[in-house]
Amino acid sequence: MTDMRHLSETLKTALISKNPVLVSQYEKLGAGEQRLLNEAFQPVNDLFAPITVHSQSDWIISHPESPQDFEQFFSDHYRKAPCPGKQNIYIQSIGSLGNTKLINEGYIKWLKGYCEAFFYGLTVKFLEPVSVSATRCSFRVNEHTQNLQIHAGHILAFLKKKKPKDAFCIVGITMIDLYPRDTWNFVFGQASLTEVFEDVQRGKKEKST
Repeated sequence: MTDMRHLSETLKTALISKNPVLVSQYEKLGAGEQRLLNEAFQPVNDLFAPITVHSQSDWIISHPESPQDFEQFFSDHYRKAPCPGKQNIYIQSIGSLGNTKLINEGYIKWLKGYCEAFFYGLTVKFLEPVSVSATRCSFRVNEHTQNLQIHAGHILAFLKKKKPKDAFCIVGITMIDLYPRDTWNFVFGQASLTEVFEDVQRGKKEKST
């Protein structure tokens, strides 16, 4: 018979290594939350399945990235953790998300539920939708697809000005194509982790003075 205490300890160690901070955080989780995390280390389970690459056009095939384990993610100085007063995710929709009001509201409801489940403990709030022209972002018509595209970097600059003081982050969503620079055909999305890090550092400096 397998010693369940030994199995649990093995899984816990595999999950959080020997980092005392992570060990402490794991111990604070409820039984259900611990089971959810432990399930990821079972060879066969109902909650997690490997991601299958379907074609050569998938991002990870076209743009190989170095693997990152949880320890590396946790220690990354760009990683930002929620803090009191900054526990809201704000979502700014740009342009219409659907052909009808019903579809548009359905997308918003689904996205809110997904984000609050994935980013547990944070609250998702939607800002008033804005038109593409209201962002004053550069745009172009893609010469290959003939689709309208918005400059992703300019959207980030627009969002930075709209970010509320109690925001953990602000996210822009749109059904319109994006491009990061003239030489690129398109991009799925773009983030500004450096800005986030600078905001955190600035906050620490202000507090120390």
